[in-house]
Amino acid sequence: MFSKSKINEPGPKASDTDATKAPDAAKPAGSDFKPSTPKAKPAPSVLSSDLLITGNLKTTGDIQVEGQVEGDIRAHLLTVGEGATVKGEVVADDVVVNGRVVGRVRGLKVRLTSTARVEGDIIHKTIAIESGAHFEGSVQRQDDPLTTGSKKMPTAAAAPEVK
Repeated sequence: MFSKSKINEPGPKASDTDATKAPDAAKPAGSDFKPSTPKAKPAPSVLSSDLLITGNLKTTGDIQVEGQVEGDIRAHLLTVGEGATVKGEVVADDVVVNGRVVGRVRGLKVRLTSTARVEGDIIHKTIAIESGAHFEGSVQRQDDPLTTGSKKMPTAAAAPEVK
């Protein structure tokens, strides 16, 4: 009448052998997720207009300053907003100044927009200064402006020789 089926017997079942052949099929769908595209570029860090930072900032990413920073900044791309003030040295591959910088600016590409106000020296590979920008200081072109070595900077004793 009743026959013994293999469903109730201990041991490997037909469905188990399929699972052992494809172990990933038994895992949850999202446990071993690996994106097929390279990592997305992270969003820039934004320092809002009500923020005052006292100290140095260093990142390999991008920074957008809308508030005030009293200290040095090192980044890949630095954008100083119209209402922002940075008091210190800024070093970045790309520097865009819309606001105020009091201190030295070092960058491969430096851009002063029409609302920029810079009080300090600019050391750059390429520079763009829009009409209306205020700038007090010296401008020096270098092939590698990101290095801070004193060999490339003229010393105080050498300055009188340059006319």
